[in-house]
Amino acid sequence: MNCCVTDLRNKEVINSKNGCRLGQVCDVEIDTCTGCIVSIIIWGRPKCFGFFGREEDIKICWNEIEVIGDDTILVCCESAAGKQKPRRSALDSLFRF
Repeated sequence: MNCCVTDLRNKEVINSKNGCRLGQVCDVEIDTCTGCIVSIIIWGRPKCFGFFGREEDIKICWNEIEVIGDDTILVCCESAAGKQKPRRSALDSLFRF
């Protein structure tokens, strides 16, 4: 299967280690000397509906990509797994289980 860089742009990225959705590919990093793709970049999650910017972008090396499918990209990486925090709402602090 051949794939263009524009085809990679809006694919969902899933971490196969924990099943966490990391986001969509927003950019790729290319080595200009060799012409090879070095990594894919995923935008960080927006903070407070985007009013306070975004979290850090996630950079996934090309060798950590396991499968590129029609809609999704499966990656196996430890670094991205630790960066993703569970989403909490404002009401979580009121109700403790």
